[in-house]
Amino acid sequence: MRTAEIRQKFLHFFEGKDHQIVASSPLVPGNDPTIMFTVAGMVQFKDVFLGFEKRGYTRATTSQKCLRAGGKHNDLENVGYTARHHTFFEMLGNFSFGDYFKRDAITYAWEFLTSPQWLNLPKEKLMVTVYASDDEAYDIWHKTVGLPAEKIVRIGDNKGAPYASDNFWTMGDTGPCGPCTEIFYDHGPDVAGGPPGSPDEDGDRFMEIWNNVFMQFNRDEAGVLHPLPKPSVDTGMGLERLSTVLQGVKSNYETDILASLVKAAARETGVAYTQDQPSLKVIADHIRACAFLVADGVLPSNEGRGYVLRRIVRRAVRHGYKLGQKGLFFHKLVADLASAMGDAYPQLIEGQARITAALKAEEEQFARTLDIGMALLEKSLEGGKRTLDGKTAFTLHSTYGFPIDLTADICRERELELDMAGYEKELAEEQERGRAAGKFNAAANVEYNGNDTIFEGYVANSCEARVLALYKDGAAVEVLNAGEAGVVVLDNTAFYAEGGGQVGDSGEISASGGLAALFDVQDTQKVKAAVFGHQGKLVRGTLRLGDTVTATIDLHKRLATARNHSATHLLHAALREVLGTHVQQKGSLVNNERTRFDFAHTQAVSAEEIAKIEAVVNHVIAQNYPVSATIMKQDEALKAGAMALFGEKYGDEVRVLKMGQFSTELCGGTHVQRTGDIGFFKIVAEGGVAAGIRRVEAVTGEGALAYVQDMEREVKRATQLIGAQPGDLLGKLEKLQLEQKALEKEVAKLKGKLAASAGDSLQDQAVEVNGIKVLAAQVEGADNNALREMVDKLKDKLGSAAIVLGAVAEGKVALVAGVTADLTGRIKAGELVNLVAQQVGGKGGGRPDMAMAGGTQPEGLSAALASVADWVKSK
Repeated sequence: MRTAEIRQKFLHFFEGKDHQIVASSPLVPGNDPTIMFTVAGMVQFKDVFLGFEKRGYTRATTSQKCLRAGGKHNDLENVGYTARHHTFFEMLGNFSFGDYFKRDAITYAWEFLTSPQWLNLPKEKLMVTVYASDDEAYDIWHKTVGLPAEKIVRIGDNKGAPYASDNFWTMGDTGPCGPCTEIFYDHGPDVAGGPPGSPDEDGDRFMEIWNNVFMQFNRDEAGVLHPLPKPSVDTGMGLERLSTVLQGVKSNYETDILASLVKAAARETGVAYTQDQPSLKVIADHIRACAFLVADGVLPSNEGRGYVLRRIVRRAVRHGYKLGQKGLFFHKLVADLASAMGDAYPQLIEGQARITAALKAEEEQFARTLDIGMALLEKSLEGGKRTLDGKTAFTLHSTYGFPIDLTADICRERELELDMAGYEKELAEEQERGRAAGKFNAAANVEYNGNDTIFEGYVANSCEARVLALYKDGAAVEVLNAGEAGVVVLDNTAFYAEGGGQVGDSGEISASGGLAALFDVQDTQKVKAAVFGHQGKLVRGTLRLGDTVTATIDLHKRLATARNHSATHLLHAALREVLGTHVQQKGSLVNNERTRFDFAHTQAVSAEEIAKIEAVVNHVIAQNYPVSATIMKQDEALKAGAMALFGEKYGDEVRVLKMGQFSTELCGGTHVQRTGDIGFFKIVAEGGVAAGIRRVEAVTGEGALAYVQDMEREVKRATQLIGAQPGDLLGKLEKLQLEQKALEKEVAKLKGKLAASAGDSLQDQAVEVNGIKVLAAQVEGADNNALREMVDKLKDKLGSAAIVLGAVAEGKVALVAGVTADLTGRIKAGELVNLVAQQVGGKGGGRPDMAMAGGTQPEGLSAALASVADWVKSK
């Protein structure tokens, strides 16, 4: 029975038992900061189990995509080396929210597994475990189902604490918990391992295929169990494991989907297909994890979920390297995955090009340093060392992009020790250096224990307030005097504190009277979540604790900032409309001058697409839709279609900003009253900022008008400079371009003649080293093409030779090395050119017979060229 059929049978079975089929949730859990990824089917129902959310059904069934590769739930190091560990896997589940309990859960599981109508597994091949004191579950298995006593194993507290057991499930140290019963399949005596609860239980003979969790208690902080008013059921069954049983194989990697991916991995790495090669299984597993992560909006990065994705990609690439595949291969498996699983998960087909591009970009980035990193590792182990030192491990991580668990993987394969203490010491020192170099934010580093600030800036530009706290040089003071810089905390304010990408307001805080205090507010930052710190300088007078003041924002800046912030929401919606719904915000900066918006997208946005995006946004502006803000419960807002920004944290209550029917997002920023207030929207820049991350910058209102006027002035000036008539600028430029190309060809011919002439004189400078003619010389006025031509001619004239030529132009060094064919077994042109390049602040590479490099330190060129003869002599 194929995996897809098993998945459908399970869902249809429970649909027939009045369960609602619920779609798989994303791998990134929605609004749950306690876990990095969706690790089980119950994750999307967590709030339902806790009583915080109610659904329109009390029974549910899912096929949930899961990932265990980071944090507490991490199977990464075992993947590829065991029969059933994975990073990505599918978990089939059925759930009862205060409806049925143990009897139905157990009998449903048994019916599905053993009934001839469903899976028809032989009953004699199955055995179960129950929690030691769960007599109710034991009796259901023994008396109702009819399982012999010898097929039921009681498992007690086998993990060193009360209720710490393989058969007692807990959501955390406190909260819902309860016993569970697990169903195991016996692969037979020819497979090593013993039954659950025995000393040999970790073998592969008895495989867990189903786990029924009975949430019937709430554990308090004292560890006491209190019965829940509505006990619930959470079950999980590994789809890959069940496929193993029903397809008559011994390993998950032999099942239809994974076997096809192992074969694809063999094809792309150029090795024979086999189930005995762990590296092929690593690659097959990892392509599923990586592709599904990208499909769900995660992209490789150096932090959080993106770093987990980067680790998995690089682990897969390294295993390809281990098999001898030095080229790009991993991204090519996306097509195979889409073919194998696209029917069940259409996002793989819809996003195939985007997923492939994202993985290829990461693969290319790592490929550039993999060879060098592996060479460094090998060098550090010279002399038979059995321990990889922490400094080398850190260098591999920080310079060559080797995640520490990848380095640990390599050490484990070679039976080497890894100096983790040394690595962590190096890492801690680097982090401390980073903190020391970081920007000091006065408002974020003061201690404050008073009342919160009431923000009135949504409806007011100025307000009366009282001074709650004053700070100078980060320390609390009672008075600020004229000329002193500091931070002011007020009980009320119209000033917006930086957050959600929007910069803090500026303006002034003043007291009444002739020479009364006037505080120039240059920025507003949060001291705490709801406490605003006004940063600036006291221009005149004296400001004291308890003073009554007037806080007035710079209205011109605020209005300009509001236009840009509202335009950012429209831009986000337009990007998703034009480029696709995979677009997710990855960062933003909104001030009075422009908006900067970072988003997930794997290729440059074309000029045509930019024009469409601008047209969409300006159309919405012209419609003059009302802009409204509503405070709602977070779950209600999300159900209503509000977009929660990726990576942002929100409280129980959220502010929902709606612009007509075009854009609905969670946002705490300040905005225009109607879209027409934005005026005019213009994109001024687009580019990449990281792998899979693009950045758009745009202006609005007066800023957009000023930008267009500047562009118009530049066009007029350019027309004048080249003597074009109005309306004929492009025609004149095309003509000049053709003339320039003709001149460049003529210059190239002249340089070639000069190179030939110079080559004749240079061959006399060659010296003989161990029977090899060595020439290292600096050439005046030559570019890369001329140097390469000279090297080719000199190789013909000198015979058996190693040559390096260098030139300096505009403060930069150009280098070309050539080695005749008879010597490339001893001397590589790439190594030769790098010898010189490293001494002039550069690097390069190429073929064994010809290589090029560059550098930024021309003052070192003479000495670098002088070192060539000695280097050749050492070979």
